[in-house]
Amino acid sequence: GILEKIRLCLIKKLLPDLEDRRKYHEEFASSTSFHGVHNIVHTQSKARKVLWLLIVTGCLATVIWQICSRFIYYFSWPTSTTVVVQYVENVKFPAVTFCNLNRFQAHAVSNLKVIFLIWNIVSAILQKFAMENKHSQELNDFLLGNQNFSIKDFTRKNGFYLNSSTLLECDFFGKPCYPQDFEEVFTEYGNCFTFNHNDLSARRVTLSGRGLHLLFDVQQDKFTDEPTLGYTDAGITFVIHSPQELPRFDGLGLLTPVGMHAQVAIRQLKSIIQEYPWGECKPDIKLQYHKIYSTNGCLLECKARYIQDWCGCLPFILPGNGTECDLLKFYKCVYPAVYDIEVKGLCTVGTHNSTCPAPCEETDYPTTVTYSNFGGEKAIKYFSTKLKKSPEYIRQNLVRIEIKYHDLSYKITQQQKALTISELLADVGGQLGLFCGASMITIIELLEYIFTNFCWMCIFLLLKAPDMPQWNNLCQKQPTHKEKTRGIQEC
Repeated sequence: GILEKIRLCLIKKLLPDLEDRRKYHEEFASSTSFHGVHNIVHTQSKARKVLWLLIVTGCLATVIWQICSRFIYYFSWPTSTTVVVQYVENVKFPAVTFCNLNRFQAHAVSNLKVIFLIWNIVSAILQKFAMENKHSQELNDFLLGNQNFSIKDFTRKNGFYLNSSTLLECDFFGKPCYPQDFEEVFTEYGNCFTFNHNDLSARRVTLSGRGLHLLFDVQQDKFTDEPTLGYTDAGITFVIHSPQELPRFDGLGLLTPVGMHAQVAIRQLKSIIQEYPWGECKPDIKLQYHKIYSTNGCLLECKARYIQDWCGCLPFILPGNGTECDLLKFYKCVYPAVYDIEVKGLCTVGTHNSTCPAPCEETDYPTTVTYSNFGGEKAIKYFSTKLKKSPEYIRQNLVRIEIKYHDLSYKITQQQKALTISELLADVGGQLGLFCGASMITIIELLEYIFTNFCWMCIFLLLKAPDMPQWNNLCQKQPTHKEKTRGIQEC
């Protein structure tokens, strides 16, 4: 019934006869843009047929090999790095954060060695720090008797401060600056102060060799630190960073001891990293409490999330809006939680599959620092008269720092894809054109030819299939024993 009608339709309309199919093959071989095929078909000489067959086969094998090698190279995600130096008329000045190496006022901590231990627990959130067990009993005794003690308030009130007595001179590009131009921030050094914190539009340098000039008085007689815990230096530590990023002192801070004049020449280096799989960055990552993405900011937010989940509070030194941790929770929960985060690797940085991958774009400020003794004999006398301080005091407390651009230029280090999609297609098309004279049209012709022959093959197999309706009719009869045996065999 229905199957028979389908068979007749296929025979009459879809399956050409043998002669038409032979002509189709000959026409394809004569008209295809795949070079060399018509020479195989229409050449009368057998030797020439064999020669052209070898040539076409060899060229086809070479094309396949070359195309495979290009695809293998492409999927290895290769990159290249370009370095461009761009000269400009003016350049943005970075943010600079300054801290006193002596973190606390001496009168407030003269009898409270435990304050230094508490602050070390706090700063352990930002950097790796192991507290010795011998101090644990002192901490327990202090915490039990001072449960309402706030290390944040204590540091803000009794830490280093910036005013006219500690910042003696400040000059930015020929204009005076004041302590009010600095933003107070908390770091592992306690109270620190950042110049150009908000990236003000006026903070631009239009001439190289001029920038920020500062004269600090560290006041060693008023500020102190705990030498038994390793804090033995006196001076100013500072770090140069992007105005939109938090300062990071761990391994990046520059030190200027007392009685020294530091001249810092900076350059601006922009790094652009490709996204995965070519590079290690993820462009879709956003931070909740930072304007721009950085690995340091991401690491701080990651630690903040884990600590808030485990302890139900948030250390004041980390970003977030949670309830501030008291001292007891700092000691009993936060410090062990930070240790657990480090050991288990819950907040990792670097690769694309880490918690905090590399940023797609970041700005660094490589520095060159030179030092000289602060003030000659006449300069010491001048400052001694001006400040009404002894020459010995000036040598033991004053620090001069000059920060300026080396030149008005910035360097861009950009990671680029060594082979893009368009270049891959160009390579493939070049190989096809060179060895086979083929193009995209040729590929479409071949696909059409293969598809047509495939359809004919399916129709041919369908027509040669046994007649199912006749079998069903045969099996539905009431056969004799012999007919039944024969019918079963036929079925």
